[in-house]
Amino acid sequence: MFKHLLYLLNNHNYTISLMKAILFKFSSLAFLLLFSFIPAVQEFQGQAFYVSKSTMELGNWGARLSEAQKKQVQARLKNRLEKTYVLNFNKEESFFEEEDKLDAMSGATDSWGNNFSRGDQYKNIKENALVQSQEFYGKLFLVKDELQPIAWNMGTESKQIGQYLCFKASASVPATELQWYDFSWGELRSATSDDADSSEPEIQMTNIEAWYTPQIPVAHGPAEYWGLPGLILEVSAGNTTMLCSKIVMNPDTKLKIEAPDKGKVITRSSYKATITDKMREMRDNRGRRRSR
Repeated sequence: MFKHLLYLLNNHNYTISLMKAILFKFSSLAFLLLFSFIPAVQEFQGQAFYVSKSTMELGNWGARLSEAQKKQVQARLKNRLEKTYVLNFNKEESFFEEEDKLDAMSGATDSWGNNFSRGDQYKNIKENALVQSQEFYGKLFLVKDELQPIAWNMGTESKQIGQYLCFKASASVPATELQWYDFSWGELRSATSDDADSSEPEIQMTNIEAWYTPQIPVAHGPAEYWGLPGLILEVSAGNTTMLCSKIVMNPDTKLKIEAPDKGKVITRSSYKATITDKMREMRDNRGRRRSR
């Protein structure tokens, strides 16, 4: 009887030891799996490729052109009206840049258009920060500012873009806030006129229509657009539409997402004032030469 009890006791102790060993191995494995999973989450990255197309109103000048001449103008300006971009992103940051494209007619890059085009753009959603590299007539500027706030109206319409289900959102933003890096002679004439009569300038608004996918839950988008509960795959504003043509999630090669760091530091509004003053100076100098 005593030997039987001793056998059961020893067997019970062995079972407990075996269970402890199994639990220890399981806990160690779970611990290793947990910590091997954390870097993958932190390194979440993606690439979105966009095709941008713009239309150009030729106005009264265009009315005097023949259809053949209009086609020639459109062909000459194709590199300004059709562009391709890539957006690299992670959970908090994004880097948006234009892919190099040669002039459709001459085979050269568009140096004049580059003075007023969007430069390499870094956005940090967490820090509400914009850093954008801009070159104007050979001088490099580093625009640092807060992100342009966009008050989105969330819609219920949906559509499929590639393999992603997208939902519609819309907003209205002052045109100068979206295209602060650009310049037009019309704006300069309007500013001069407003200075003469001391009246408040009329604020031109741009309507935005965006389509975002919650399947990629980041608040990024192309160009100045951001702040939706999913990656923006299509956006239309004014005469320009940007459409995502391809998405690569977690590419094999780690993406470099860093803010540009070269150039004279300046804010958006100061940069706009700088290029406007320079263009006014160029116009006035040209006028003085003609009057001699």
